[in-house]
Amino acid sequence: MNTSVKIIPKIQLRKMLIIWMICFLGLTSCTIPVTAQSLEIIPGAWQLEWYKPKLKGKRVALLMNHTATIGDVLLVDTLLQSGIDIVKLFVPEHGFRGTADAGAYIQDGIDSATQIPVISLYGKNKKPTKTQLQDVDIVVYDIQDVGVRFYTYISTLQYMMEACAAWNIPMLILDRPNPHGHYVDGPVLQPSFSSFVGMQPIPVVYGMTVGEYAQMLIGEKWFPQAEKLRLEIITMEGYTHHSLYQLPIPPSPNLSTMHAIYQYPSLCFFEGTVVSVGRGTPRPFEQWGHPSYKAYSTYYFTPQSRIGAAKPLYQDQKCYGLVLNDSSFVPSQLDLSHVLTAYHWYEEKDKFFNNFFDKLAGTDLLRKQIREGKDAAHIRNSWQPELDNFKKIRKKYLLYPDFEE
Repeated sequence: MNTSVKIIPKIQLRKMLIIWMICFLGLTSCTIPVTAQSLEIIPGAWQLEWYKPKLKGKRVALLMNHTATIGDVLLVDTLLQSGIDIVKLFVPEHGFRGTADAGAYIQDGIDSATQIPVISLYGKNKKPTKTQLQDVDIVVYDIQDVGVRFYTYISTLQYMMEACAAWNIPMLILDRPNPHGHYVDGPVLQPSFSSFVGMQPIPVVYGMTVGEYAQMLIGEKWFPQAEKLRLEIITMEGYTHHSLYQLPIPPSPNLSTMHAIYQYPSLCFFEGTVVSVGRGTPRPFEQWGHPSYKAYSTYYFTPQSRIGAAKPLYQDQKCYGLVLNDSSFVPSQLDLSHVLTAYHWYEEKDKFFNNFFDKLAGTDLLRKQIREGKDAAHIRNSWQPELDNFKKIRKKYLLYPDFEE
């Protein structure tokens, strides 16, 4: 484990006592629902007694969005009620409230509820500047991630880590569960295909929490001056890589259900093709289709403008394809059948992919294999050597019992 990373010990008190403490440590009222799930897994943010003293008397910046909650209360509100000086809020893709379209330009502003300045890391700059951090003593990161390489919150995490290392600002991560933390799969990114939807040589599903991944970024020295970053991680209570965590808040507007979250690693490849994944409908990432597939399917959906999809692909057109109805589905690997079937159905093969596909895959090999007619078994087998190597690296940075244990 890298010596620049400090792991805060897990709470050893009974879980009911922990919840009682959270309710009364600086909160005016308790809004945390006492459910079986909340008793089993306690996110880092809920463990106020471990990190609130570290923030007292300091100028604090939060890198967060709408998922940073303790019960039903936003982290910023809880800390303000506790007397913590929050000087600014940094926000990732989708904005502070999590309603902006994927890829939409996010502007800086002022949070109307708290009057705290909000700085977008998905606008003019993805990496905080020295000026933006000059009045900050410590940065706290708390965002519920999805655990998929091309979901951009971990890219924002890395850029903040780089900035804090460069300007000697300590960073505190409040760890949260990974809904895809129970397996590892997909092609490993090749450095020449690095982008904001994939910055490091990790597979599509990398099976690590944000805290674990941050340790990997430092330990593998995957960004400049990584060894200089003073990082502390508030670990979770009750989490293991066997856990199937039901996210209480949608992490972004087009991942509104656990079914969509579970399908996302496989269906997001369609974002690099002519196929719609249902943006602009009530069921994004639970279906896929194209206007030309009428000969193959009677099922269709019609994308329309809505929150999180202002101008969806094939707006107001019928898209014929497949709907994924099995709400009990929990993935253990990527499902290539969808993209292989859609490619087979599409007549103009040379127009099926766009330039974004290779960035999502992290390599051009997957696209070439599909064009060559390789089946799923052949494609999956080609991933294995690099996956095996990644798993060895991953093991060094785990904070919780692994799914292989």
